[in-house]
Amino acid sequence: MSSKPLTIRSYDKERDRSRVEELERNCEVGSRKKSSVLLTDTLGDPLCRIANSPMYEMLVAEHGDELVGIIRGSIKFASIGNPTKDQARVGYILGLRVSPLHRRRGIGSLLVCKIEEWFMANHVEYAYMATDMKNEASIKLFIDKLGYSKFRSPTILVNPVGQHAVHISPSTKITKLNIAQAEHLLRKFMSSIEFFPQDIDQLLANRLSLGTWIAVHARDDQSNPKSWAMVSVWNCGEIFKLRVEGAPRACVLLARTSRLISKLLRCINIRAMPDIFNLFGFYFMYGIHGEGPEALSLVRSLCHYIHNMAIRCQDCKLVVTEIGGCDTLKHAIPHWNLLSCSEDLWCIKAMTSKKADTSSSFDWIMAQPPPNIFVDPRDV
Repeated sequence: MSSKPLTIRSYDKERDRSRVEELERNCEVGSRKKSSVLLTDTLGDPLCRIANSPMYEMLVAEHGDELVGIIRGSIKFASIGNPTKDQARVGYILGLRVSPLHRRRGIGSLLVCKIEEWFMANHVEYAYMATDMKNEASIKLFIDKLGYSKFRSPTILVNPVGQHAVHISPSTKITKLNIAQAEHLLRKFMSSIEFFPQDIDQLLANRLSLGTWIAVHARDDQSNPKSWAMVSVWNCGEIFKLRVEGAPRACVLLARTSRLISKLLRCINIRAMPDIFNLFGFYFMYGIHGEGPEALSLVRSLCHYIHNMAIRCQDCKLVVTEIGGCDTLKHAIPHWNLLSCSEDLWCIKAMTSKKADTSSSFDWIMAQPPPNIFVDPRDV
């Protein structure tokens, strides 16, 4: 590091917006030299991925007059799966970027430490982050250097939005719930699940929430069905877009050809590769839950319903969800293995030491993974 001072401060929209966008482009260019990568376009608003959280902060690192690093963080109350203390204030870290020319100088570590200081000033008890299992640099930074522990490994399921609607059995009745009904069911059946947000009412009322749907069999007693399932949907494409860059030309040509064949030969229902090589949006399904012996089939019907809904949105190319690695409902969610990830990696760190007078010996970090997990769409 040269004699120029390194300063870390809060993001300033007027001063930093264009420089943050340039930094993220430079980081992406460095990644593209190795293989195809998934790029994110924040549509001119670097805060978009955290601005819907109850509390958020974005820090930038300046080396002299040059912006060389960024990090984002958000805070909320969420369930930790402990019956004696079911809520904790948790901080989420995302969007850590360091300029390729300034790496291996401790800037990334310093940014994480500074966002942790913000967490602790706001009484956060646990900080967590998500990364790819193959991201060795991120794992080495957070686990080996900063004291985080491997915590959960949920599964990311990605389904392309086809050009033709999927058939849904007429014996399945699908109804859209109002916000109060959705909140009631989610709190009743999912509030004890890890990472369930205390402000679920605000989440459901957000402009990005497309709604919550419940599915039952038409033959069942509608007031007390033997089996039922529910899902909520968030429109991520309203705030940021994605694009795959650096894919082999053969993959791009294959995708175009498959879409053309699917369009021309509707009768044989060929699944086409979506156009993910230009900017696109996606829907995120969350709060997926089912009860009863036929819950799996009802979850599958709801997924088909959301797929058909996504067809009507020209910008939406994928329907995505993230679910506990041992959650049996994942077997009912349509997805392409080629686009999905069997193991995402969440890492966690305690921000405060246990109080001496605590009546609970529960250690969330050491607790056994539950079968399911609640993935807040604001963390995507």
